Amino acid sequence: MESDLTALLKAICPRVSPDVAPAGTATPYITYQGIGGQSMQYMDKTLPNKRNTLIQINVWGKTRAEALPLIRQAEQALVAATSFQASPVGEPLWTYDEEADLRGCLQTFSIWSDR
Repeated sequence: MESDLTALLKAICPRVSPDVAPAGTATPYITYQGIGGQSMQYMDKTLPNKRNTLIQINVWGKTRAEALPLIRQAEQALVAATSFQASPVGEPLWTYDEEADLRGCLQTFSIWSDR
C-alpha cells in the first residue's frame, strides 16, 4: 500500500516523504505517516487478507493558499484510488509550524488494503 500511496501523492507533488521531509526540502511538500488503524482477526484466530491503516497526509507550504489545494487534490486522488480503498476521516486540520514558518493542512484517511 505504501508504494501505491507514494506514487499517488507524487503525481500531485514531486516532493513526498514518509514521516518527515529532509532538511531543506522546497515547499510545497507532502509527508505522510501511519497513525494506527483497526486491527482485525477472525474468531479462529487467523488474520484476514485485508489491513486497515489510518494515514495522516500532511501538506506543507509557505501559505495556506499553497497547501490547501494540494490536500484537496490528495483527498480526491485517494478516494478515487483503485489499488486500495480510502475514506477521509474528517476535514483537513489547518496548522502552523512556527519553527519552520510553514503552514500545513493535515488530513487523516482510513485505508483498507491487501495485507
